Amino acid sequence: MRENPPVLILLPPSEGKADPEKGRPLDLERLSFPSLNGRRAELLDAAVRGRPARPAREIYTGVLYQALDLPSLPAAAQRKVVIVSAQYGAVRPADPIATYKRPIDAPAWRPLLGPELAKAAGRGAIVDCRSAAYLAAWRPEGAQAERWVHVGVVKEAAGKRTVVSHDAKRTRGELARQLLLAGGAPRTPAEVAELAARSMRVELEPPEGAGRPWRLTVVTG
Repeated sequence: MRENPPVLILLPPSEGKADPEKGRPLDLERLSFPSLNGRRAELLDAAVRGRPARPAREIYTGVLYQALDLPSLPAAAQRKVVIVSAQYGAVRPADPIATYKRPIDAPAWRPLLGPELAKAAGRGAIVDCRSAAYLAAWRPEGAQAERWVHVGVVKEAAGKRTVVSHDAKRTRGELARQLLLAGGAPRTPAEVAELAARSMRVELEPPEGAGRPWRLTVVTG
């Protein structure tokens, strides 16, 4: 199996999912991060086992994924993406998964995801687009925490800023796409912000404390 490049983009799944009618049955041995297969098998129920498996990039169809448009990205760019999943723990866009419905049990996944995602993250910047529930499943530590950037979105109008939710997902997808198409491998939060600033208004703030991420805020309006 080809060695995965460092994680550049961490994504949550989407509530909206495709439910394909055709595809090979789910085979956990075909997924990335094989050490998660024990937990994956425990979570499988008849509904998931009976559904066809398709690449994760085709299964997740929410607003973020519509903006990101993973299928149109080069394979090398897609390999810089990891999706944290309640059903599968973590997958890459090409991994064939079956549609599911499940809230994440972050405490159960945390000890399993830690070693895998820390290894996958390598020495590059970690751009985190996850929501709070999925953020709790893995938080970078040590030197990796220093390269960890969490993406937020605010809307500015008449000098006032408000936090947005639905539109924020789309903006995160647009940001992820821009970073992936830019190529290269940013290693610092500053380099991530520099790439994002090519087409977006962004603000980079340092961590609020040890073990906390840098904050990259995209300002829309």
